[in-house]
Amino acid sequence: MIVEIDKNSGFCFGVVRAIEAAEKQMQNNEPLYCLGDIVHNNEEVNRLTKMGLTIISHNEFQKLTNTKVLIRAHGEPPQTYQTAKENNITLIDATCPVVLKLQKDIKKSFEDAIFANGQILIFGKAGHAEVIGLLGQTQNKGIVITSLKDIDAIDYDRPAKMYSQTTQSVEEYQTIVAAIQDAYEQKGNASLFQYYDTICYRVANRAKEIEQFASQYDKIIFVSGEKSSNGLYLFEICKKVNPLSFFIFNRNQLNYISFNKNDRIGICGATSTPMWLMQEIAESIRNKE
Repeated sequence: MIVEIDKNSGFCFGVVRAIEAAEKQMQNNEPLYCLGDIVHNNEEVNRLTKMGLTIISHNEFQKLTNTKVLIRAHGEPPQTYQTAKENNITLIDATCPVVLKLQKDIKKSFEDAIFANGQILIFGKAGHAEVIGLLGQTQNKGIVITSLKDIDAIDYDRPAKMYSQTTQSVEEYQTIVAAIQDAYEQKGNASLFQYYDTICYRVANRAKEIEQFASQYDKIIFVSGEKSSNGLYLFEICKKVNPLSFFIFNRNQLNYISFNKNDRIGICGATSTPMWLMQEIAESIRNKE
C-alpha cells in the first residue's frame, strides 16, 4: 500500500499566523481568549484549548474586561474593536493581511462621498465570520450575495461595487459577476457596476492543485473540519475527479473505510487542516497493512 500526503495541503499563511500568535501568548501562562474557533478544525482547536486557549462567543466577549482576546484570521467588524476599547480588552489581532486589506477597501468605498448612493455587494457565505467582518465595514448596509437567487436584491438603477469573500470559488464568483453585469446592461446602466478580484489566490490555486492530486490515487482521504467552507468546497472537487474520495475529520473514521493492500492512497485537506493531523491519519492507514 502506498500512502502519500499532498505537500500543498495544510494551513494557509493567515491561519499559521493566527496559531503562532496564540501559542506565543500562551507561553506566558496568561489567560487567552479567542473570539470564535481559531480555525475551522476541531482537532486543532482541541490541541490549543489543552494549552490554555479559551474559545468564546460574541455574547461572552461583551462581558469580559481587563484581559486579552485573540482575533482570528477571519477578522472582525468595527464594533468588536469598540467593545474592546470600552472594556479595556487587549486585542491580539491576527486578522489575515489579505482579509484586512479587503476590509479597508470596502470601508473606503462605503465612505466615499462620490459613492454615497451606491451599493456594496459581497459575494460570500451569509453568517460566515469573514463576511460578518466585511459587512461591518458598511455599517451592515452591504448586500450579501450567496447565489444567483440573491441578485434580485440589487437595485440596477443605482451604482454597485462588488467584492468577494477571500475563500470563495473563482468560477462561482465569475458566474455571479456575469449575471449582474448582464442585468445592468439590460437596464442600459453597464457603467454603474464595478467588481474587484478579492479572492485569495493561495486558496484559489488549491482547487487546481487538489484536482491534480486527487486524480493520481485509487482512494482519497480528505481531512477537514465539518465547518470549513474551504474544506467542503475542495472535497467536492476531489469527489468529481475521484469518486472514491472520503471526507473525515479524525482518524477514528478510518474504521468505516475499506483499504486494500495494493491501494494507492492520497491524503489531502483544507487550508484549515493541520499537517500533524494528516500525518497522524497517514500513519494510522499504514498500520492497517
